[in-house]
Amino acid sequence: MTATTPSPHRRRMLLRGALVLSLAGIGIAATCGAQTQPTPAAHDATLWPQPEWPFGAEPELEARITALMAGMSVEDKVGQLIQGDIASLTPEDVRRYRLGSVLAGGNSDPGGRYDASPAQWLALADAFYEASMDTSTGGHGIPILFGIDAVHGQSNVVGATLFPHNIGLGATRDADLMRRIGEITAVETRVTGMEWTFAPTVAVPRDDRWGRTYEGYSEAPEVVASFSAAMVEGLQGEVGSEAFLDGRHVASSVKHFLGDGGTRNGIDQGDTQVDEATLVRIHNAGYPPALEAGAQIVMASFNSWNGVKTTGNRHLLTDVLKARMNFGGFVVSDWNGHGQIPGCSNERCPQAFNAGLDMAMAPDSWKGMYDSTVAAVRAGTIPMARIDDAVRRVLRVKLRLGLFEAGRPSQRPLGGDYDLLGSPAHRAVAREAVRKSLVLLKNQGGVLPLDPRRHVLVAGDGADDVGKQSGGWTLNWQGRGTRRADFPNADSIFEGIERQVEAAGGTATLAVDGTYEARPDVAVVVFGEDPYAEFQGDVPTLAYKPGDDADLELIRRFEADGIPVVAVFLSGRPLWVNREINAADAFVAAWLPGSEGAGVADVLLRDAQGRVQHDFQGRLSFSWPRTAVQFENNVGQPGYDPQFAFGYGLTYADDGDLAPLPESPGITGPLAAPGVYFARGRASGGFSMRLLAGDGAQPVTSLPAASGDGHLRIEGMDHEAQEDAWRMRWSGEAGVALVADEPLDLTREANGDVMLVLHARRGGDAVPLSLTAGCGEGCGGTVEMQPLLARMPAGTWTRIGVPLKCLVRAGLDVARVRVPMQLETAGPLDLALSRVALGTQGEAEQVLDCSAD
Repeated sequence: MTATTPSPHRRRMLLRGALVLSLAGIGIAATCGAQTQPTPAAHDATLWPQPEWPFGAEPELEARITALMAGMSVEDKVGQLIQGDIASLTPEDVRRYRLGSVLAGGNSDPGGRYDASPAQWLALADAFYEASMDTSTGGHGIPILFGIDAVHGQSNVVGATLFPHNIGLGATRDADLMRRIGEITAVETRVTGMEWTFAPTVAVPRDDRWGRTYEGYSEAPEVVASFSAAMVEGLQGEVGSEAFLDGRHVASSVKHFLGDGGTRNGIDQGDTQVDEATLVRIHNAGYPPALEAGAQIVMASFNSWNGVKTTGNRHLLTDVLKARMNFGGFVVSDWNGHGQIPGCSNERCPQAFNAGLDMAMAPDSWKGMYDSTVAAVRAGTIPMARIDDAVRRVLRVKLRLGLFEAGRPSQRPLGGDYDLLGSPAHRAVAREAVRKSLVLLKNQGGVLPLDPRRHVLVAGDGADDVGKQSGGWTLNWQGRGTRRADFPNADSIFEGIERQVEAAGGTATLAVDGTYEARPDVAVVVFGEDPYAEFQGDVPTLAYKPGDDADLELIRRFEADGIPVVAVFLSGRPLWVNREINAADAFVAAWLPGSEGAGVADVLLRDAQGRVQHDFQGRLSFSWPRTAVQFENNVGQPGYDPQFAFGYGLTYADDGDLAPLPESPGITGPLAAPGVYFARGRASGGFSMRLLAGDGAQPVTSLPAASGDGHLRIEGMDHEAQEDAWRMRWSGEAGVALVADEPLDLTREANGDVMLVLHARRGGDAVPLSLTAGCGEGCGGTVEMQPLLARMPAGTWTRIGVPLKCLVRAGLDVARVRVPMQLETAGPLDLALSRVALGTQGEAEQVLDCSAD
């Protein structure tokens, strides 16, 4: 048991702490009112295009569906409309509830292992298929539809080919390349047993602070539109051909409908506030070509449009998408997206089905959603005609895929052909994509291309890290916590350089920290953003790693030694890096290239005879910011004035000299990375640390500090830098609280696998310790930390994680968190902290288990 009821002395402590915080003027009224969906403004469906749905009358298919549905009960029909996640259901659940679909979420894998083998994936797909076709207890055998986020290749599976993320592909301007990438992604997905990918994303990102910017091809609607049909055809095959949705292709779901890239302030799942004409012109651009290419599925978005959640927006889903735009496939929600509609919960939402949703992605809430939907149909809350329409749409896709005749996934044409995963032919296409995606921003004095016969030093924390160069949605949701062994069919950027340099007779040396004994002729510094996905990547400005100048200092060290520097920048968006550009001789925007780091070497290096192997071809598909606050400066907008304009990109024939850029970011005051509450020995901006003891709450403004009764003493401690951690020693009942100046809304974070991660060190015994997250007087959730402390090796720094779901289960209202962490014990306890932040699976070495509570 980990989510606990506090002992009497601890309960008194919590109540007193809550009272102290309230008296300090930071309490929050514990009020919760029913929310209502805003009344939508008058809409005009005639503003929207009318793409031609490429399927005519299909009488045989429709007759087959009609016959099948005639024998289906209400329960059978509802089951087809519910999708659960493999981490929260079993094949037996599919057999019992006749569920129509399963998905593998970003952190969901066979056996709970992010590095599960391809064979384990295929075996799981077989088990779910067999359960869906088992009629021994009655019902109809309707094959399951297995969906997965194969968004830059079959990126959940060890050994698969990893293509550059969409932001890099947008820089290629090569639609034929998109088609080939789609074909390969479909093949490798079929090898492991799935028939459906949640791709492509056709968002048009307009604010680069958005954590999903790299999932968009471009800020320009026309670039997005030029790619969407090609990717759909690559994934599905061409409508009318024998290859369409055959055993080498998968169903495509175009996402996220609609306006996901235009949310205010770049907040993921936020509100897109534009008029209908702008929504059509910018954010809908990728959908008509995709529908005309026969995209079978559209995923409804988390975001709102002018205050109305799109997953519950009948005008968009029914009047526009299905009626005006002639979409004949089915609409699926995003991860519990229906639960964000006012009046709904993750377990109940008839409003979504009535608005036009056909399948509810209810990953961990599928059972409640199934039960409540059956009840709503029987009560007439959801008309039977609406249910029948949704079921018919789902069955159409399954029949077009030939699933009723296909047999188990392992018996299908590509099932188990593991040699196709990361095959040389597939990797060659990915390597081509890397070459074409690189954008050269600076080439002072023509330092590039490099002579491979010289001594090349490769430095930076991205030099030899395939996980970092691949970004989010790589083996797990956030793409973090992976190892080199997880990428058997890949080259890091250093490995690609090393192979070509040594083949030419030169010397390549890896030194992540830039140290060297033999002076190199040139240094290639590979650095950039650490992996992230979705809202975990939302940032307040476009400043690169605010407060952390380690990469800049590394480049400047080489410059001070007179060594030319080629900077290779890994990022999921354009960022303000003027200082780094100034310090380097050449600067390359490499985006998130994926598994083929050798594609970078192909362009940076000459061949052994001194000839250019491949010139730079990439052109910016996103405008590069002039300051860290220029995050909504898109081509075509009034006042457009970027540092590097949309379409910019040097070649070797161009003059690559660049005058020094301004080094003022345009912002003032300290900045903290999003989701980081305590780091480097101090609370982040907008937070404070308070000491709680019998004498009240005391702000901790300097160290050492102690409670008046002496029960808790705090002093600085060295972890990775001088006094970058706090050492807290309890001798009696006391606590320490991390308090936010303004309430935090962690609703998005709680709808997933996000956790509070503490980088901690236990110096003595593991005694009872409670962790509370508070939301005002009388509001909060408490978990017992002793089991986690006991698993921490004494004297060793360990990252421990407390899932937000555990705190919610214990009573936390995540919409108004004021105290993200309050630690209390009666001691004796010796505990040090160096960082408190939000994180995900893979970041914590030990995780609190509250599943049995």
